[in-house]
Amino acid sequence: MLVEVGISARHIHISKKSLAILFGEDYELHIFREVKQPGQFGAEETVSVVGPKGSFPTVRILGPIRAKDQLEVSVSDCFKLGVKPMVRESGKIEGAPGIKLVGPKGEVEINEGVIVAARHVHLSQVFADKEGIIDGQLLKAKIEGERALVFDNVIARISPDFVEEFHIDTDEANAALVRSGDKVTLIK
Repeated sequence: MLVEVGISARHIHISKKSLAILFGEDYELHIFREVKQPGQFGAEETVSVVGPKGSFPTVRILGPIRAKDQLEVSVSDCFKLGVKPMVRESGKIEGAPGIKLVGPKGEVEINEGVIVAARHVHLSQVFADKEGIIDGQLLKAKIEGERALVFDNVIARISPDFVEEFHIDTDEANAALVRSGDKVTLIK
């Protein structure tokens, strides 16, 4: 079961309320680049994120608008920001550290929402059915090459709208010397 790798660099999902504070009332995001998953995009807009120990001046917003603010970073990013790394599935932000967001029109303090995204693989329903994989199932992903390794605890996320893609963060990608577009083998 070969699928492509998609490396997830630090980014933020933003709520409508925070977007209005950071960029102005009724502001709408502008598409910078489509990403592989249908309907999602990297926006032209960026924000600064400020933690207790450090900051990143330009963190890209990933659209579309979400119900809650969620900053996805690597473990190395957490160390720089000065927040406790918490590995979570996307959307499961309860109890995760907060952070300050700074935009051109204002600032927002989010009380929770900084996560290290759990490694996962997006699968279409057709692919999942063919391979006998169910939503939430834990898989492995094997990467070949000079720094070959096997990632455990890869969460299968299944939807009719998804395109097959294995998501890891920059720390994980660097450890395996893998790039977006490379292939990995999924193991049940």
